Amino acid sequence: MSCDFSGTLLHAYLDGELDAMRAADFERHLETCRECTATLGAAESLRSSLQHAQLYETAPAGLRKKIRAELKVSAGKASGSSVAAWRWLAVAAAILLVTGVAWFALPHFLATSMQSSVTSTEIVDAHIRSLQAGHLTDVASTDQHTVKPWFDGKLEFIPPVHDFMDEGFPLLGGRLDVLGERNVAALVYGRRKHFINVFVWPTKEPDTPIHPPGSRQGFQWVHWRHQGMEFCAISDVSAQDLHELAQLFIK
Repeated sequence: MSCDFSGTLLHAYLDGELDAMRAADFERHLETCRECTATLGAAESLRSSLQHAQLYETAPAGLRKKIRAELKVSAGKASGSSVAAWRWLAVAAAILLVTGVAWFALPHFLATSMQSSVTSTEIVDAHIRSLQAGHLTDVASTDQHTVKPWFDGKLEFIPPVHDFMDEGFPLLGGRLDVLGERNVAALVYGRRKHFINVFVWPTKEPDTPIHPPGSRQGFQWVHWRHQGMEFCAISDVSAQDLHELAQLFIK
């Protein structure tokens, strides 16, 4: 069943634009609506990523001098020259706009490609490869105390392993995989009749919120960092389901 609350109302709540009564109504709605809760979480994660991306870029001093000089020259010229000066300023503004867009696109692209040597193509290919007969797990078990010790000695790290059966994501096992020419752990979870791969490898980068989902070839993935580990969950389930699973890892 689809949610009756509009995306406009959700973003108004996120931006603090609702009055107290409407905000309280929406918060009561969040207690029972997984769809809105997941959408709100994704929007908050995106806002946090943008706030920490340092997208503001100061114009070079040389460019400011050129613009001031052009303004002085244009002030003493005829109206035709003045028009030309404004056209030059429009070009300069366009250059600054393109630069700003580039600075925005770069962090977004890096977040999408997991800010590492691992690419979305490799993630999707590894997931598809795992779905072939006999490739899903090297150790098949619903017991986290069986799966976690299995990785000991096979990798230079031991991934965090949890069973989320009670939350609707039962642990099915684990395996070794390779991404970006590095050995990684793959934890396998179930979601109804679907399989979710959670790839895990160590990182020295700081923790991040759950990034907005990516999509390719009918598969969705979400990426995050937590306590020295980098995670990427991928499946053909909904992005909302993946976001819920990611939240369980960072609680």
